[in-house]
Amino acid sequence: MSKKKHDKGDTDSAKTSNAASPDNGLEKMKNKPYMKELRALHVELVKMQRWIQHKGLKVCIVFEGRDGAGKGGTIKALTERVSPRVFRINALPAPSDREKTQMYWQRYVPHLPAAGEVAIFDRSWYNRAGVERVMGFCSEEEAQDFLKGAPIFEKAMIDSGIILLKYWLEVTPEEQERRLRDRINDGRKTWKLSPMDVASYNKWDDYTQARDDMFKYTDTEWAPWFVAHSEDKKRVRLNIIKHILAHVPYEDLPLEKVKLPKRKIKQPLIDNDHPLRIVPEIF
Repeated sequence: MSKKKHDKGDTDSAKTSNAASPDNGLEKMKNKPYMKELRALHVELVKMQRWIQHKGLKVCIVFEGRDGAGKGGTIKALTERVSPRVFRINALPAPSDREKTQMYWQRYVPHLPAAGEVAIFDRSWYNRAGVERVMGFCSEEEAQDFLKGAPIFEKAMIDSGIILLKYWLEVTPEEQERRLRDRINDGRKTWKLSPMDVASYNKWDDYTQARDDMFKYTDTEWAPWFVAHSEDKKRVRLNIIKHILAHVPYEDLPLEKVKLPKRKIKQPLIDNDHPLRIVPEIF
């Protein structure tokens, strides 16, 4: 069994100080090369999944970013070819009245991964550092308590054996506006546009300050933030999947060769006493 080699390259060199930098002027990636690269990465993700189950690894992946930054599409690209029983997506709704009275971290702990699982958070406990703080859903004292407590909470996760990866998807104001307008005008995407998206639209600078404070307090040696520029949705999906594969150690387990046996099928019988309801073949 050969050990998989990981070339991290410059994936760890992104600094939060240049988080708002554009995508290096690259041309938007075409669909054909994107699908080719994505297929190869999906094969590796399946290998990683089998290794995580084999070794009982616990992986937690956090996706954060402004509205329209591309979190949902990246998560879909990451999970569309793996088992939902291994890769679990957590997109928690607003807290209930009961949950509002709990210790803040309490509602997130049950969703952390057990052995052989990958827990993915489409927004996470960092709601308190972002939307809750900016929109006034928590007090400034509660926000400061969170920023001081998050590194402790995450250190406990790491000490328990969890591999924690935190991604911030950065988007420019121009691209965010284009995507939000697309949600308004495209009937397939209207469900993505929430009242919170509209309410927070004019709070760009407030979110920038909240992001910078979050990086300052919670970008730690044991749980660093990784910033991904998401002007090009296809590129950011590939870059993040590649990064995950480089930061979750795995090996390619050998597979037994499968050969389908010969089978005999009797002519199916139709029970005329119980007619079937056939879906109209319109297309």
